[in-house]
Amino acid sequence: MRAGKALRGVAVALAGTLALTACGGGESADSGPAKLRMTVWSANEAHLKLFNEIADEYRKSHPDVAEIKFDPLPFDNYTTTLTTQIAGGNAPDLAWVFENSAPDFVASGALAPLDDTLKKAEGYQYDDLSPATLKLWQNDGKLYAYPFSTSPFGVFVNTDMVKKAGQKTPAELIAAGQWTWDNALATAGATAAKSGKAGLVIRDFDYKGWDNLSTFWTGWGARAWSEDGRTCGFNSPEMVEAMTTLHKATFTQKALPGPGTTADFFAGDSAMTITQISRASLLKDGGFGWDLVPLPAGPKGNYAVVGQAGLGVLKKSPHAKQAADFLAFFTNPTNSAKLAQFFPPPRQSQLTAETLAKTNPKLKPEQLQKVVIDGITNGVVKPSHAGQAELSQQVRAGLDPLWQPNADVKAVLDGVCAKIQPLLAK
Repeated sequence: MRAGKALRGVAVALAGTLALTACGGGESADSGPAKLRMTVWSANEAHLKLFNEIADEYRKSHPDVAEIKFDPLPFDNYTTTLTTQIAGGNAPDLAWVFENSAPDFVASGALAPLDDTLKKAEGYQYDDLSPATLKLWQNDGKLYAYPFSTSPFGVFVNTDMVKKAGQKTPAELIAAGQWTWDNALATAGATAAKSGKAGLVIRDFDYKGWDNLSTFWTGWGARAWSEDGRTCGFNSPEMVEAMTTLHKATFTQKALPGPGTTADFFAGDSAMTITQISRASLLKDGGFGWDLVPLPAGPKGNYAVVGQAGLGVLKKSPHAKQAADFLAFFTNPTNSAKLAQFFPPPRQSQLTAETLAKTNPKLKPEQLQKVVIDGITNGVVKPSHAGQAELSQQVRAGLDPLWQPNADVKAVLDGVCAKIQPLLAK
């Protein structure tokens, strides 16, 4: 009960705080050089090292900025923590925004428009930004966050573990035209049984981050809600079929670890994991053999799912002008190419296998083409909706009864729609 109240409070705080943040201009700036703070979801050393290198380069020619601090917030409650900081008067100057809260941040006016700053920045090449990647971050023709990472989900595979279990690797299944969810789950279950470790892990799901399941159910043509956002899709025939398959894979095939079980692919604890290329930096040299392949085909055929993160400037930042200028430097063509080793860029000129391979030494051009470039071209973005915080709490609570062996899948999904339909219809 307390958790539910807290999350509902976050939803209210997000809507209310962002609305208040949108009122008026920036706070009066402190005297002296600016000290900028940017919240990020990653505490990965390789990511932060690159961020700091870019920031140090910027400061060499910008004496009006004394410090640029990157503030990692825990992934699981990133938006909650960011919203709490804003509500408490401790808002960052810049912030990553996940795709699932983009509608709230963008529509509220909490973020400063970036168009003029980016277009006027020397050598920025604004027209090189793919229009498709900008869509989620625009409102009334203005851009309120730069699509910092447009990253399709793929499947990392521990090929050593799969081969040792006597199973065909995903690459072999792809070559035979057999890389489907049926075969992927069969391989995961057999490898788990043989190895005593986990089969397939949908990273960052952990029976809480339900929107990560869109990497699975999209293969059945299922959606969390209709395209206009007004009708629940959880009890559609496509979703029922997808979630029935997932339930069976978890509790019968043992292809996925059950509730309460954690398994880190990058530590060698599972045969496969669904995640994005930014995690490739977790692979250790001299470790197990691995591969990266596209998501398996579902009943509706091949598909791709994309996660997005936008980088925006809080309108009420005391240093909004300097923050926007640093954002323009951080995302210019040169630095965008550097960041591409972890975060696929929105720049059309840089979305080639040859270009991405230069900064992604661990990934082969074919992997980059099939997973990243083709995924960005053909993928759908993870679910997002205005009021997502409250919706997410209700979906998560509604799905809780599904995660037990004898669950009635259809009844559970009907219950999810009963909870969220009134919110969608607002």
